[in-house]
Amino acid sequence: MTNPVAAVGRVTLAFMATTGRLAVFTGQTLRHCLQPPFYGRLILRQMVTIGYFSLPVVGLTALFTGMVLALQIYVGSSRFNAASAVATIVVIGITRELGPVLGGLMVAGRVSAAMAAELGTMRVTEQIDALTTLSTNPFKYLIAPRVIAATLTMPCLVLVADIIGVMGGYVIGTQKLGFNYGSYLKNTFDYLEIIDVVSGLVKAAAFGFILSLMGCYHGYHSRGGAQGVGQATTNAVVSASILILVANYLITELFFAR
Repeated sequence: MTNPVAAVGRVTLAFMATTGRLAVFTGQTLRHCLQPPFYGRLILRQMVTIGYFSLPVVGLTALFTGMVLALQIYVGSSRFNAASAVATIVVIGITRELGPVLGGLMVAGRVSAAMAAELGTMRVTEQIDALTTLSTNPFKYLIAPRVIAATLTMPCLVLVADIIGVMGGYVIGTQKLGFNYGSYLKNTFDYLEIIDVVSGLVKAAAFGFILSLMGCYHGYHSRGGAQGVGQATTNAVVSASILILVANYLITELFFAR
């Protein structure tokens, strides 16, 4: 009778220990992100790596998402004679939800994995210990630039994704579904509000912080050689994706709950 209880206890204690370790890591990361000195060159390098090199995958994702969204909304709304709402729903759906969430998930798959693999390799080869020996704070030198760069870069990526996604819906709406060019653009701009774009950019900044934090956390605590680095990479992507979806709901609740 005690074995199931002991198993539940072990899982609970392990979860609490991991949560506490993550909370401490997050606090240390925030402190080093907000306190000088700042390594500007490292931050700019990470911004290029995270932002510029993620543009193709984010842009393609947004483009085809906007195109598919326009098609699906047209098919569904035609059943209720509401096909004219395609432009409105596309622009709201892209700017509020699909642009930030899909962009965050795609960048998490690319950037979180890369950060975890890089820091995990440095951990198992004792390069992080060497930095500490040389009186260089690993949080300040390795983690803070990545977190700052991801938090600042993600809103720019999502803004580009919003534009490309809305453009994809516009192309399908006008070229395939037969909408008038002017009326489609008019419906797009008439029903788009500032809060739609702002909420998406706030989500993007939060998602950038989450995905960089998860990549750095799992890589920094990697153990066990090559197998441990692979496990850290997997855990970074999975945890970042889950937390992005959770944060998406919480931020949506904050902005739009009545």
